[in-house]
Amino acid sequence: MKRAHFLSILFLAMNIFASCGDKGGSTEVVKTGNQQETEEAHHDESVVSLTKEQIGTIGIETDIIRQKELAHTIKANGILEVPNQNKAFVTPLHGGVVKTLNVQPGTRVKEGERIATIVNPELLQMQQQLQQVNIQVTLAEKEFNRQKELVEGNAAPLKKLQQAEAELTNLRTQRDGLRNQLRGFGASESFSSTINVTAPISGTISKVIAQLGSNVDVASPIAEIVNNSQLHLDLFVYEKDLPKLKPNQVIHFTLTNNPGKEYDARIYSIGSAFENDSKTIPIHSRVIGDKTDLIDGMSITAIVSLDKSTLPAVPNDAIVTFQGQDYVFIMTEKPASASNEEHNDEVFFERIPVAKGNTDIGYTAITGLKDIPNDAKVVVKGAFFILAKMTNSGEEGH
Repeated sequence: MKRAHFLSILFLAMNIFASCGDKGGSTEVVKTGNQQETEEAHHDESVVSLTKEQIGTIGIETDIIRQKELAHTIKANGILEVPNQNKAFVTPLHGGVVKTLNVQPGTRVKEGERIATIVNPELLQMQQQLQQVNIQVTLAEKEFNRQKELVEGNAAPLKKLQQAEAELTNLRTQRDGLRNQLRGFGASESFSSTINVTAPISGTISKVIAQLGSNVDVASPIAEIVNNSQLHLDLFVYEKDLPKLKPNQVIHFTLTNNPGKEYDARIYSIGSAFENDSKTIPIHSRVIGDKTDLIDGMSITAIVSLDKSTLPAVPNDAIVTFQGQDYVFIMTEKPASASNEEHNDEVFFERIPVAKGNTDIGYTAITGLKDIPNDAKVVVKGAFFILAKMTNSGEEGH
């Protein structure tokens, strides 16, 4: 709707300009005797006039150049990343066939929570071995106690007691080793071929790799977990901007594909090497505050606020660009060539070349490449239509 309204105003303005184009003739015929001389009227190409009716129809507004406190900023692109210590693969510590899957992408899990179960019949042999060692430990404990009583009663040599103690220690070591193995695999000591696979960290399941019935081992992840609580932002800046950045500076950024919401990050480290062949240097920062909708790998556009300074500035819409040069329009006095009564109803505007500076809060700092009076009235609304009238008139004149 805004675009349609804009185009309708533009077409209306161009029609108004076209209808008024024939009023000021550019050629004057002077008869002297039998001779006619043609003289082309010279005019300043940087000045254009509009009638008061045109100004009202288009809605042109003016204002003085104001002093505004504008922040110097650096604009750069970057990418969101989750550090490796906040990402983990869910991998079984023993091979087997996937029996159950308790998660899907997007599921939030806590550290130690069961993610899946796998089945491996080889566990039964280890559990059987543990049961046998438990029996041997019980017998060895009885033998040790018996030898201890005999030695205390001087009925047996000390060597027998030492042998019984060594045997008992060895069996207990075997038992502890088997227990730790089963516990590490996620299996129980009782006879069962099922192994529990648990989450190594808390976070969100980003992908599920295995499926029911698939054969997995220590090299075959079942799923991947990402914890966004420590989301990082890597910003890429050019060498000339590097001295302006320092740790603890705050970065404001938006998602490149969804710029409606603004987020914050704080710089914690500045890179010391160029990033590949891009001639940019990575600036590492941590995302602070709200992290809603932020995902590992998203592209962002960031603004780094630097120092503030008070500068002469105009609204962004006051600046127009023509053939690569930026301009503003100011109201000016009627040229000497337009002093006749035909131009009494017209207002004149002069096109002034400017250099743009910082942009902030809807204003842009400007430096005039030609002197601008301190009390000059600058066109802050409708400058585009004045430029259109000027360029249209210029094309007709040529």
